[in-house]
Amino acid sequence: MAAVSAPRNSTTVRKPWALSLLSARFAVGSWLAPRSTLARAFQLFCTPMPGARTRARQSETGGARIGELAFGRERLATYTWGDPQREPTVLLVHGWSSFGLRFLPWVEPLRRAGYAVVAFDQPAHGRSSGRRATLPMFAEAAARVAEHTGPLAAVVGHSLGGAAAAIAMARGMQAERVILLAPAADPFDAARRFGGMVGLAQFLSRRLFDEYQELTAHDVRELHAHATAPRIARPGLIVHDLEDTDVPWCEGERYARYWPQATLLSTTGLGHHRVTIAPETLDAALRFLRGETVGQRVVSTHALPFGIC
Repeated sequence: MAAVSAPRNSTTVRKPWALSLLSARFAVGSWLAPRSTLARAFQLFCTPMPGARTRARQSETGGARIGELAFGRERLATYTWGDPQREPTVLLVHGWSSFGLRFLPWVEPLRRAGYAVVAFDQPAHGRSSGRRATLPMFAEAAARVAEHTGPLAAVVGHSLGGAAAAIAMARGMQAERVILLAPAADPFDAARRFGGMVGLAQFLSRRLFDEYQELTAHDVRELHAHATAPRIARPGLIVHDLEDTDVPWCEGERYARYWPQATLLSTTGLGHHRVTIAPETLDAALRFLRGETVGQRVVSTHALPFGIC
């Protein structure tokens, strides 16, 4: 299998002491006070890390025009480069606990290629209002910005933003091409990983989705990659690192399996975050936008509904 390799850096990650303390509390609380522990875990599951707002406000804007867009009771902060009314436009969709200006390295290459660029902060992220967010909210926010912007030449999404972009496309959002970077494919696995990170007992991790479905009024099964990807009738490129420890590579592979017009480009040594802004990713994206073949097709069968995860 072809893969793009990056210079190797240490990937050893030590759990911060604050997270270790939180994990210990959730581990004990899972058995001594399961109901209140589940409620606290669910609140945390839907609450972005507070540092994302600080990073967004401290980030360079790269000359963006900063605006606001109504989204229900909330306001979405938007960042625009170029003229979406006159130029083909690329929409950038960030992931969980991130912010729109995280995509700043994409702006200059896209502008040189003739595109207007629009990014935004998801609800409860960056400069946008709100306290909590969910995957359905991410998808609805992306669709709202796309509706306001007009027809898109492409949409680019990272991590949970990739899943949101896929859901929005499956529900009718209009974009000629789609690029997903390390996309999350399985909400159940996301809850399991979250539970493991914070020390929640497994039986409570499974119950997180009862709470999630009640809050969002969505059938979580409709958010899986194997449910959304077959409904996207546009060319797609999935870029995922083989050593991604946040969202496993096989989740990106799953999108490629069930998306008839998608290809998968595997990288090595970039991990979950650097893959977003790595020069090799930007180069692959620009070639894909020019109509070149990038990555490889992945062949699937209904006997493997969840890929190889």
